[in-house]
This record gives sequence, C-alpha cells and structure tokens, in this order.
Amino acid sequence: MAQGISPAADACNGAGKTRPACRKTGQKRLSEPTPLPTVESRGNERPEDMSDSSPPRGKRPTFTDQEALNFHSVGRPGKLEVVATKPMATQRDLSLAYSPGVAVPVLAIADDPATAYDYTAKGNMVAVITNGTAILGLGNRGALASKPVMEGKAVLFKRFADVDSFDIEVDTEDADTFIEAVRHLHPAFGGINLEDIKAPECFMIEERLKELMPIPVFHDDQHGTAIIAAAGLLNAFQLTGRDLKDAKLVVNGAGSAGISCVELLKALGFTPNNVVLCDTKGVIYRGRTEGMNQWKSGHAVETKARTLAEALEGADAVFGLSAKGAFTPEMIRSMAANPIIFAMANPDPEISPEDVAKVRGDAIMATGRSDYPNQVNNVLGFPYIFRGALDVRATTINMEMKLAAVRALADLAREDVPDEVAAAYQGARPRFGREYIIPVPFDPRLISTIPVAVAEAAVATGVAGRPIPPNYAAQLQARRDPTAGILAQVFDRVRKYPKRVVFAEGEEEQVIRAAVSFVNQGLGTAILVGREDTVKASAEAAGIEIDRPGIEIHNARVSKRNVAYAQYLYEKLQRHGYLFRDCQRLINQDRNSFGASMVELGDADAMVTGVTRNFSVALEEVRRVIEPKPGHRVIGVSLCLTRGRTVLVADTAVTEMPDAKSLAEIAIEAAGVARRLGMDPKIALLAFSTFGHPEGERSRHVREAVKILDSMRVDFEYDGDMAADVALNPEHMKAYPFCRLTGPANVLVMPAFHSASISTRMLQELGGATVVGPLLVGLDKPVQIVSLGATDADIVRMAALAGYGLGG
Repeated sequence: MAQGISPAADACNGAGKTRPACRKTGQKRLSEPTPLPTVESRGNERPEDMSDSSPPRGKRPTFTDQEALNFHSVGRPGKLEVVATKPMATQRDLSLAYSPGVAVPVLAIADDPATAYDYTAKGNMVAVITNGTAILGLGNRGALASKPVMEGKAVLFKRFADVDSFDIEVDTEDADTFIEAVRHLHPAFGGINLEDIKAPECFMIEERLKELMPIPVFHDDQHGTAIIAAAGLLNAFQLTGRDLKDAKLVVNGAGSAGISCVELLKALGFTPNNVVLCDTKGVIYRGRTEGMNQWKSGHAVETKARTLAEALEGADAVFGLSAKGAFTPEMIRSMAANPIIFAMANPDPEISPEDVAKVRGDAIMATGRSDYPNQVNNVLGFPYIFRGALDVRATTINMEMKLAAVRALADLAREDVPDEVAAAYQGARPRFGREYIIPVPFDPRLISTIPVAVAEAAVATGVAGRPIPPNYAAQLQARRDPTAGILAQVFDRVRKYPKRVVFAEGEEEQVIRAAVSFVNQGLGTAILVGREDTVKASAEAAGIEIDRPGIEIHNARVSKRNVAYAQYLYEKLQRHGYLFRDCQRLINQDRNSFGASMVELGDADAMVTGVTRNFSVALEEVRRVIEPKPGHRVIGVSLCLTRGRTVLVADTAVTEMPDAKSLAEIAIEAAGVARRLGMDPKIALLAFSTFGHPEGERSRHVREAVKILDSMRVDFEYDGDMAADVALNPEHMKAYPFCRLTGPANVLVMPAFHSASISTRMLQELGGATVVGPLLVGLDKPVQIVSLGATDADIVRMAALAGYGLGG
C-alpha cells in the first residue's frame, strides 16, 4: 500500500463496496457496509439541509436519530408534495385541466413536440435518479433506502433555483438495465440529475445516457464537486499569485469526483503533466498496470513519484477526495509556500484545519464541512446549472457550461458580501481572502449569476434550443425573491431616470454599503449625510470603497446650504414655538431634518432613513420639514407577496384608529399605490364582520367609508365591510353575489392600525409571505422609512422605491 493513502481513496476498485463520503462533495470511500451510525457521529450532514446559517467554527450541530425521523414523518410523510398551478375549483376548471380540454394541447404537442415546453411543466422539471448503490456515507443501502436523500435533493432544487423535481429510485444494480430504464424518460423531464451511484458504473451510465437522451444528463457526485472546488482553487491561486499553467496539483482519490476534478482542471488551463492523480495504490503514472481502468489511464502522468507523500513534495495544491487521515502533517509541511489544501472528505476531512495550522501558517484551506471556512458544497452548483440549462432548453451540459459556472462562482466570491450572507457569520462580515474563496449557499446573488453564465455558454456552443430570455437576470432573481418580480419595473424605471437619493444615516455601515450598491446598480447618486471623516472611517473599517463617482458626503454642520435650510425650517415652524436657533440646531444635529430639507428644497430627489430610529420618530422628524401632498393623506402601505399573489395592506404605519372619512382616504391613497405598481386595484375594506353581521363599532366605520367612496365616484373597485377570507377567496365571495368586487381583492384596507400591523407581521412569520414596507405614501416629496436595523438590501430597495416616486 502506498504511503499515506487510505484504502478509501480509490472509489473505482472494489466497486461493489463503494460508499461515498458525502453526496455534497461526491468523494467515494471503500468499506464494508456498516451499521447505521448515530447522526451525531456523522457530523449532521443532512442532504436536505437548507438552513440559512452556519454554526460557529469548531461546533457541530447535533440532533438525535428520533428527531431526524420525526422531521421526515410528522405531518405529511416525506418532504415533497404536488401542488396544482392552475385553479381546480369548478367543473369548467376540471374540464380544461383534463378531458375534454386537455385534448387540445395533446394535439398541439403531437404536431410540434417543442410546444411541450409551452403547455406542460417539462421545461422546469428535473428527475433526480439513483439506484441507491452509494448513498451519502452509508454505502449500498438499496434503491428504496435512497428515497429520503433523493427527496432532499429535490427540495434543494426547489429551494435554491425554483426547479421542480421528481425523485426516481431504480431498483437495479446492473448498469445496462438502469440505462434502459432511464433512457425512455426524456419526454417527461427537461433534465436528468444522477445521484449516489457507485463507481465505475456511474461513469458508464452518465456517458451512455448523454448519448441516448436529448436533454441534459448530469451526475452531480462527479461534476458538482469539481465545479465548486475549481472555483475556489482559481481564487486561491489569485490570492497566492500562481499561474494555472505552471502550478502543480495533486488529487488524492480516483473515484468519480476525483477524475471529474482532473478533467475540469485540465480544461481550465492546467498543464496535464502537472496534475498528479493518486489512488489506494499510489500515484497513477504512465506504465502502471495494477488497479487501473480506462478512466484512470487517461490521466496517468510521467513522474518519478510513486506515493502520495512523494507527489506532495513541492506541490502547490492538493485535492482530497478520499478519507480522514489521508494527509499527514509531514506531507503538508513538504508542500510549496502558501500551500492550497482542499480536504473534502466528510464528515471528517483528510486533515483538519487545526492540524494544518500547527505546521503551516501560510496555508489556504477548504473542506466539505459547514463549520469551517471555504465549504465545498454542491448546492452552489447543481440547482443553478440546471436552471440555466433548462431556461435555454439545452440538450446537454457540456464542458463550456461547466467552466462558465466555475468562473462565475469565482468572480462572485470576489464581490462585496451582502447583509443576508453576513448575518450567518454572526456579525463578522466575510471578505474575499484566505478564509473566503468560495461563495456560501445562502448568497442571494447565486440565482441571478450562475444560470446566466451557464445559459450564455449553452447558446455560444450551439446546444441551446432557444435564446436567453429577455431580462433574464431579473427573472431569475424573482424566482427566489418574490419581491423582485414586482419591483423589477421600479428598478428599471429608476435606472432609466437616475435619482439623487439622500441616505440620511450615512455613518452607519449598512447604510454606506447600501449607498454603494445603489450606485453600482446604476440607480443614481447616493448622498450620505454624516461627518466625512467618520463616514470614511466606517467605510474603511468595513472594507468598502466609497471614493468613487456617484457617492457624495454631506456634513450638515458645514454644508453651504445650512443657512438656507435653517431659514426655510424657521419660516415653517416659527408659529409652532420654534426660534431660529432651534431650527438651526435641528439642521446641524438632526440628519433627518437636514436630509428632508435637501429633498424639500430640490437639492435631492428622494430620501431613505430609519436604520437607527423608530418609524414613528423618523416620521415625525420628516414631517416637520415635508408636508402632505395637497389633497392626499399620509399612510403606510405594506406590500405582501405570497405564492402567486401580491396584496397591498393599508394603513400599517400612521393612522391608529381611523374614522369613516379616514378609511375612505386610506382606500384612495392605497389605490394610487397599486396603480403605480402596475396593479388594477380591487379594494376590500375589512372588518371582523361581513356585510353587517355581526354588528360592531369598527364595522360601522367601514360601511360608512363605503358610502363616502360611493359619493366620491372613485374609479376603482371597492366594497366592504367583509372578512379577510371573503375578500381573498373567490369561493367564499360567491356566497355574496351582490359583492361589487369582480375577483379577489388585491388591496386590503384594515379597520385599524393594530389589525394591519399584527396581520402583516403574522403573515410574514407564519404564512411565509414576504412583506415589503410599510411604504410611506402621501407626502409632498418622496421619503421612505426602513425598519429599525434594516439590512443593506432593504435600504436599497426602499431607496429605489423613493427614487421611483413612491412616498411623494
């Protein structure tokens, strides 16, 4: 046995005993099947783990086996269900969905098979297929036992890229039988994701199915690991000043992931003879005969090294796709300066970061674990690769598409990290460097970055069935973030007509970060209000570059407009008990007063604030300066987005107990917001009663508000009083044929502030809705107030809405 190489390193020998160490990284281990270990001993590597946080480094989250069983069994067993995307409420619906209506798309597809993408779910459907011969780190447990893992993979597809999946477990270990079963499935799916199939059969199965099927076939255990690791390696090379063509790389583990890594890295630009592949017998060199097969032979090199230890002497980088303990401190010590070590065995890497640190202070380290920096996690790849392939109807996933994914991932890690990612690091915002060379799975930018690169490569190489859809990146963002779809028009409009927006709390880090993002997105000029030295110090400490066009810093105390703002405020407030010095003090010391004055007097177009102050306090400060728009009422409107539905809720911020007149004004103001957002307003004035039963004080106010609206002859649909289920559910609404609404309401006017605030927050927490706002509307100039402690993404969103004109 070669020195330092575990028997687990060679996934291609002893194929009947192959067991992968982890489906996230795809590395394979050889061992006899073992009794099911406790979850704690496996390091909590749940395949369906979708948590948006990582545990503190060095701590491994634990749960009992019973907790895991309960997770999968309580309620509806399993993790998947089928949800109809079309209404099934009436006999007509059923007739359209099935016979006789379904005959029409059947005939259309028979005439033109390409229309299957238009009339069925094929274009967004991937089959996750296995035979259970290499399940996670558990070995060959059979097709049925693999079903929880395959369901988990389907959940990841949906969670991260909105790709629908069916898991298919094929009960055969014979490669030819498996191929024959799968090859005929292409009419049902847009792509095939192979999973947890032992080597070497996995190579034969993938190659043959790619030849036989006109849709993408992708074995994630092979290519997923290779793509993520290669992206990290590119960034590690940039940090250490290395060149791909000159660097020496050792790959330990000649299984599916190891061989795929070698192939991808060579395609990326590595000199073939500088990539040394090792298995349990040692180095795979030219002329070796023992333990060889066609896939290993293709990567044999001319070298005098015969053991892993010898191969690692002077090596620039090493990939571990083998087993715990495969790398020794002595091996790591023998590597070149600034060694790059990807120890990707799970749950325990080939060598721990702690052991590497004892012998090399200059190493860059990556593992397959989430409790260390630089996790090589396949969820960074497969959902987005398939997303891009499906959206251009690619016939295959070729090498160019994989390389595009590599480069896009590498580039993304070099960009500034948004708050959603930083939150998982418990306040320590990661920056591109030795401990951040790979993006993390919960980075919201992945969905709008990787698929675009993959789709472009598919089109460029001629394997796409259609061009890239218009506004593709925006469409992708909308798949993960439901607010992105409705807000896309807002951002597009502001980009077309850029605005000068005041960021009133300009000394706060997330505000500075939001200002930079606002400028980078081409939305206009960001005006940071604060002391210049403090703003710059905060930016420098956070690693943010603000010395760029489009960023302005305005210190209220030394501003040339200081006197003019104070004079304006004095003229406005002098009959409300304010002296000139009071107004001067407000301009000097209160950033909301200064920022609002900039907007009011035309030195800026809009303003965003609220990060450091309660909503009501910020609103009071703004309203000292900016009056309501003539004929309008200042209210708060929350934008609630759930599956397939967008609803506005008002008033969620300003009027606590509105009377009838106020409710009518709130309805008119909310209708205007709906129209600004491209919606045809259908307004339900809500109460706990429905059309007079049961009676109540609030209900009387609501009914009176309807009468007021009647007298005003407004040009939108409205009715009330009604309960929320009647307003939103067409079936419930049918019980009241006299109801004026022609369909479910999309604007809900609440009978009181407390019901509006409570319902939207409850909807967000329990119903899984995304709630934007409250949006402040009705002021004479556009100002938006974010929630206390809002993230940079929240601030940018509200700044864009202010720039769009909402609020004024």
